[in-house]
Amino acid sequence: MKKSIESDIYDLIGVGFGPSNIALAVAIDERSKLQGNLKSLFLDKQSDYSWHGNTLVSQSELQISFLKDLVSLRNPTSPYTFVNYLHTQGRLIDFINLGTFYPCRMEFNDYLRWVAGHFSQSSSYGEEVVSIEPIFKQEKVNELRVVSRDALGNQYEKTARSVVLGSGGTPSIPEEFKGLKDDGRVFHHSQYLQRMLTQPCAKGKSMRIAIVGGGQSAAEAFIDLNDSYPSVQVDMIMRASALKPADSSPFVNEIFSPDFTDVIYNLAPEDREGLVNEYHNTNYSVVDIELIDRIYSIFYRQKVSDLQRHAFHCLTSISSAEATDQGVELSLRNMADGTDSTKQYDLVILATGYKRKHYKKLLAPMAEYLGDFEVGRDYRIKTDERCDAALYMQGFCQSTHGLSDTLLSVLAIRSDEIAESLYTHLIKQQSGEMFSSSILDTVE
Repeated sequence: MKKSIESDIYDLIGVGFGPSNIALAVAIDERSKLQGNLKSLFLDKQSDYSWHGNTLVSQSELQISFLKDLVSLRNPTSPYTFVNYLHTQGRLIDFINLGTFYPCRMEFNDYLRWVAGHFSQSSSYGEEVVSIEPIFKQEKVNELRVVSRDALGNQYEKTARSVVLGSGGTPSIPEEFKGLKDDGRVFHHSQYLQRMLTQPCAKGKSMRIAIVGGGQSAAEAFIDLNDSYPSVQVDMIMRASALKPADSSPFVNEIFSPDFTDVIYNLAPEDREGLVNEYHNTNYSVVDIELIDRIYSIFYRQKVSDLQRHAFHCLTSISSAEATDQGVELSLRNMADGTDSTKQYDLVILATGYKRKHYKKLLAPMAEYLGDFEVGRDYRIKTDERCDAALYMQGFCQSTHGLSDTLLSVLAIRSDEIAESLYTHLIKQQSGEMFSSSILDTVE
């Protein structure tokens, strides 16, 4: 293993280069014309840009309007809009003819890749950030050491005056399956396309597959298995009583507007939690109504033909999961009548969502300065008086900033709020030599 220590000092290092930090790169680029350049670098552990690449099945569509892209809500004349992307690709008229506000996620992924490509000089792929550490000057933490590692195990150290965490969620694995994380017959939905390519059903062989979960990912996986792999039998297993539709009605959708972030943030903590729970069915454990209709139709046709290919197990919990020579054995409990059963599967797909706690591991060396990870309105983590370096979080602030925090809805506005805070932070640094010269030129 090699160790490389860079001598350059960055104004900003972004952890992850997904939609959140791409939007931030855009906001900084557009502000730089008046406020000066920031020396920025965005690190991503993927070898190349892809947004949920292993989940982009044919039935996967964006669930919010294309106008909620990386920049349009803030600056609709920006060259980084989805509309300008369509224009440069020669598909603007074709998209208009579709008559939809909801592009497929495959196309939106390509849009994000297209925007990311404009920042190739300030982004680096194949580097996973493993730690963020304090650097002391005059008994204060004025800079941060960002430690990253590539696929070969080589370690890199970079210095930054500020860090923005935008690395997204990590797959949530139910406790019953943690002992099977290395068993190739059990995997999280985030690995779906890659894993399915190597399965026997890809060559037409029969398989029994279980999908665990009752949300959008589970529904999309079910439809894809039904359509793409005619030799499979699929069981959908969920604790809920039914697949439930997402509430996307106009008045409810106003909770995803950028202005609503102020409403949420200004509430007392207990009231915030109540409001988040009230609107939980807009985003979690829910499915687009069109997919629900398709799935119901599939099961209805089975009744008509009297050929039961797939099964639907609602109100069902999984007591245990065990790897056997014959497959993966699941012990199921019917929560309605309390009866137990055992079923054997060749493959188990966990459509069980994501956790957003990874930042605590990355920031462990900084823990004594961060308290309870309280976040300001500008998404900056509140530090004690010993720390002047700035740490921001994107996508980890749902409890303080609302349900839109993990979604695309507020990216255009949030990124600019963080960019504004970044410039203010750098200008307030104690010594002029700590600024980028371009910022000083602008200020002077």
